[in-house]
Amino acid sequence: MKAGVVHAREDIRYEDIEKPQPKAGQVLIKVKYTGICGSDIPRVNGDACHYFPNVLGHEFSGTVEDVGEGVTKVNVGDRVSGVPLIPCMECEDCQKGNYSLCKHYSFIGSREFGSFAEYVVVPELNAVKFDEQVSFEQGAFFEPSTVALHGLNRVNYHGGECVAILGGGTIGMFTMQWAKIFGAKKVVVFDISKERLDLALEMGADAVINTLDKDYIEQAMELTDNKGYGFVYETAGNVITMHMAFELAANKAGVCFIGTPTKEISFTVDEWENINRKEFILTGSWMSYSAPFPGKEWELTAHYFKTGQLKFNDSLIFKKMPLSKIADAFEMFKTPGTVKGKILIDSEA
Repeated sequence: MKAGVVHAREDIRYEDIEKPQPKAGQVLIKVKYTGICGSDIPRVNGDACHYFPNVLGHEFSGTVEDVGEGVTKVNVGDRVSGVPLIPCMECEDCQKGNYSLCKHYSFIGSREFGSFAEYVVVPELNAVKFDEQVSFEQGAFFEPSTVALHGLNRVNYHGGECVAILGGGTIGMFTMQWAKIFGAKKVVVFDISKERLDLALEMGADAVINTLDKDYIEQAMELTDNKGYGFVYETAGNVITMHMAFELAANKAGVCFIGTPTKEISFTVDEWENINRKEFILTGSWMSYSAPFPGKEWELTAHYFKTGQLKFNDSLIFKKMPLSKIADAFEMFKTPGTVKGKILIDSEA
């Protein structure tokens, strides 16, 4: 089969490799689309790849081509989205259902060959079925959707509150929608990009705020009658928005950092004192799993994509590129600001 194989830093090649075969308990998936994740970029353009040669790709959709002995949960022909985490299922964290925290895990598309290929093999539980009403493009967005829902529930989320979404990227758009689906009084998206803010409104945000405006804090607080936001979700991994979360949080708020930071961060005494004075709860979020594996995050994504309540917009996709042009796709990321949205790699093109 054809695959995009990483041989060294800045060296990913479209070439022939052996087609995998499903063993007992495994499923062979004919890949349709794979999204390039932010974590893939340093593995190709930097030094983060675990080993060489390697096949990356973990945000994928496709069709079940074959099943190994003992597989009962999926059938040949099923449309599926891929779950990349393979937890050990034996450690204390796994026994408690905290699969994201497993220290003995494997991961499709980094620690073992992934979906930048025509075919990929996964364990039976890692193939999540979706209905015909759900497109293969949507199937490739299951993983970011589940990351958003996992983050939403890392605090004691409940309806009836004003919710702030800091960052209007893919994760932010899904977090905004999950907050709406589960009863938010008002959801406000914050970003510096007019295009992203316009898309947020199109996808259901109640209001948007451009944080380049000098009075954006005043605008934000006015939307809450100056009470602040009952739930604040930071989705950009940006130092500025992390500081912003402390300022926007209401008394007794729930604040979750879903975004992954890339720079050192520090707080002034006055900024940090917000935790004490407001008594808000601050937590982080990692990946997207719960018990029974892979969890309600994946089940609900399939359900709400099917009903249409979880909206999908083609504007989330920056470009579709054939697998044969995967090197060109990663080259685009070398120029900051070039890629505005998700690049989907089409393994059938």
